[in-house]
Amino acid sequence: MTTANAYPASQTIRTIGILGGGQLGMMLAEAALPLGYRCIFLEDAPNCPASLYGEVFTTEQLDDFVAAADVFTLEFENTPAKTVAWLKQLSDEGTKQGMFPPPEALEVAQDRLNEKNLFNELGIKTVPFMSVNSKAELKEASSQLGLPLVLKTSRGGYDGKGQFVVKTEADIEEAWASLGDAVTGKGNLTPTPAPLIAEGFINFSREVSIIATRAQDGTMRTYDLVENHHHNGILAKSHAPAVGTSHLLPAAKSAIETLMTHLDYVGTMALELFVSKDEQGKDTILANEIAPRVHNSGHWSIEGAVTSQFENHIRAVVGLPLGDTDNVYPSVMLNILGEYPDLGELLKIDGAHYHTYHKEERADRKIAHVTLMPNDVAALDQAIDNLVRILPNKMGL
Repeated sequence: MTTANAYPASQTIRTIGILGGGQLGMMLAEAALPLGYRCIFLEDAPNCPASLYGEVFTTEQLDDFVAAADVFTLEFENTPAKTVAWLKQLSDEGTKQGMFPPPEALEVAQDRLNEKNLFNELGIKTVPFMSVNSKAELKEASSQLGLPLVLKTSRGGYDGKGQFVVKTEADIEEAWASLGDAVTGKGNLTPTPAPLIAEGFINFSREVSIIATRAQDGTMRTYDLVENHHHNGILAKSHAPAVGTSHLLPAAKSAIETLMTHLDYVGTMALELFVSKDEQGKDTILANEIAPRVHNSGHWSIEGAVTSQFENHIRAVVGLPLGDTDNVYPSVMLNILGEYPDLGELLKIDGAHYHTYHKEERADRKIAHVTLMPNDVAALDQAIDNLVRILPNKMGL
């Protein structure tokens, strides 16, 4: 059987429409070009990173954007659900060739309560949690879940935004004053009223994530677990693979594959996890949240995996077979936040691969990343030290 006959959709698709024009859209477009596909973007921010790789349409030009693309995907989970549902309807009607991932995945990822409930429904363990609709319910949650707890908006918020750590009963008033407007839809925390979610604190040894891609025929490919370190709620560093987690990989793989199958998902997804101890003192994983898109903790895969998360996502969207996800070499990815480093000094570090997002400098803004994978694995720690030394924002590393 020829490739043309086996994968007919991939032969008729020429243009991929991406909802969003940030750095993830930019890197998706970079991965699409060698495969012969061009990307266009729906984005209102002027001079967005993706504008270097394709035409950008504003939301006022939505009809033109839709007309110019054959198939659609997204780079940000806060994409308007109505737009995604409409594009899926066009695909169902045969006008377009697909909207991936499906609206159902967005509905789950955009609401932390829906997300946690689905995890538990599918037998995937989470931290204990409760819905909070009033200050009285927050007090009840603090009693039932214990203190400290984390209070979060169930909708909106990312990179540590939209959350408050309630350490003592005295913090309840301040926490409600900070986030309570999200329940009523006031302020700018959420576009529509939504409950808050209170999550019980757990003792965990580290944060890890797993990334996988699911093709249109249901085939799935999974990357290694990576260990993540955060600074002020923003991802600072990812180690790929996470050392000493081979015993956790089967459970993590099962969890993300169960989610993707349940949602009839197509494309790349990330599942963030906590590593904790069960009642018997053994390592276990607890699901935190999903990202229905390519993910920051998978940037290492551009150089560090046989097939990057971006290329596999493009392959899935256009209906091509997925590529090998094996780790080529141990890697560490560090985000560049706020201020650009001296590129000449950075590139003196053996094994450093630099990716700029072409963004203006701004405090704690992700503006680039570096993947370190020196030929000598023993030199990796020293390479990290050398890089951190020249970073303007050292991110607590």
